[in-house]
Amino acid sequence: MAEKRKYTKKTCKYCEMKVGFIDYKDIRLIRHSLSERYKIMPRRLTGNCKKHQELVERAIKRARHIALVPYIVNTKKVMEFSTFARY
Repeated sequence: MAEKRKYTKKTCKYCEMKVGFIDYKDIRLIRHSLSERYKIMPRRLTGNCKKHQELVERAIKRARHIALVPYIVNTKKVMEFSTFARY
């Protein structure tokens, strides 16, 4: 039988930065959990803990509602992160 691959456990970036609350207006902080098409990335890819993943999801949904982050991106023309970095 083939040996199983051993992967290193991903650590939560927000726990490392000691973030207590994720604000929807802070696009730079939210950007860690968004794909290039502005989809919310799952925990298994980002390595976020459950608490911070829930805070990130809530912040992204609020930012989308206020139009800081787009709901959808044209699949033929993917936007750069810098176009929405207003800060």
